[in-house]
Order: sequence, then structure tokens, then C-alpha cells
Amino acid sequence: MNLSRIALAGGVAASTVLLIAGPAAAHVSVQPVGEAAKGGYATLNFKVPNERDQASTVKLEVNFPTDHPLSSVTPQAVPGWKITIDKSKLDKPLEVHGKKITEAVSKVTWTADDSEIAPGYFQQFPVSVGALPEDADQLVFKAIQTYDNKEVVRWIEEPTAGGEEPDSPAPVLKLTAAADDHHGGAADDAKEADDHKAADTEASAKESSTAASSSSSDTTARTLGIIGIVIGVAGVAFGVLAGRRRSA
Repeated sequence: MNLSRIALAGGVAASTVLLIAGPAAAHVSVQPVGEAAKGGYATLNFKVPNERDQASTVKLEVNFPTDHPLSSVTPQAVPGWKITIDKSKLDKPLEVHGKKITEAVSKVTWTADDSEIAPGYFQQFPVSVGALPEDADQLVFKAIQTYDNKEVVRWIEEPTAGGEEPDSPAPVLKLTAAADDHHGGAADDAKEADDHKAADTEASAKESSTAASSSSSDTTARTLGIIGIVIGVAGVAFGVLAGRRRSA
């Protein structure tokens, strides 16, 4: 009997831990589509779950790192959300493709416009970014989540050296080793496929043109041959008639 009570108590305790740990894990996070390679470009998804039972999320602010500014930040349109982009001047200009960049995106804000994240749901906010830094292993994006009851949750705490997750962790993007082409292998594959397709199309066009030209030449030769035969037959007939007239 005592063992049964102990087991039941242990089960209740375990369930309580799961219930407490569940909501704590549901925080704003960032994940790349594929890999986020150093020095390359990537598409990031900021995932925003709604943690409240009686309120909906109506605003998300994502602050971009100033210690590693990104020269290109392009958010994807999200139906029902208005996007605002803030830029700031750089202390040290960036050089991208031979051009100097003197300002970079410092914050992107999504505000609900005939939409919201209701309790029990989440929303993803995609952003294309680059070039990712080559001298960092991760990027920290501090985020602020606002509910329709005016509650504000600040996901701005950076991970500690011990690896323990803080109560309100900031979204952290882990960077992978630099790729050979900083624009990504998928782009290369697509470009190579397009080049092969274009080459095949051009070759097919040339073959069709050659075939058409050859066919046209054959048709002309046959026509001339038939005309020559007709003229020859007509000449023979004329000679026969002329001979008969002389005989007569």
C-alpha cells in the first residue's frame, strides 16, 4: 500500500514538472530554412507561440544584432500583419560587392492588421538575411512580444556560459561552417539546372533549324528534278512532232 502511494505521488510530481516545463519551453525562437552558413545568406523563421489562455499576440519586435550588422534584411509578407523596418547608421561601414553600406536594419516589427495569434496557436515570420558574419558562431536576436491585453514579454536574456537557459531567453541563431559559395548550394544547383536547360533548348533549336534547312533543300532539289524531267519529256515530244511534220 505504501509503495502504491509513493508511486502515485511520484507520478503526480512528474506530471507537475511537465506542466511547468511545457509553457517555459514555448518561447520566441529563430530557425533557419536549411543551414545558416557563415558568410552566406539564409532565410530565417521567427516562431512566435501564444502562451496566454485569455489573450492574443498582436505585435512582435525583433532587434537585429549591432555587433554583427547584416547588410541585407528582407522580411516576407505575412497576411494580416503590417511590417515596419527600422535602420540605423553603422559606426563602421560594410563593404558588400564593392559597395559601402553605411546603414543596416536594426529592428523589424510585425503588427497585427486584421489578424492575431490566438491562444493555442503560433505564427512564423520569415526573413531573408545576409551576409552572415564569418567571425561569429551565433547571432542573438532580442525579441519583444505584445498581447492584446497590453502585456509585454521581453525575450532578451542571452544564454549563460554554463549553458542554462534563462527565464526569458532571446532567440539564438547557430551558424554553421562557411560554404564554398556563400549564396548556398541550392542556388548553385538551380542556376546550373537553368544553364543546362537553356543549353538543351538552344541545341534543340539548332537541330530543328538544321533539319528544317535540310528538308527545305531536299524539297527544292526534288522540285527542280521534276521540272527538269517535265522539260525533257516536252522536248522529246516536240522533236517527234517536228520529225513527223518534215516527213509529211
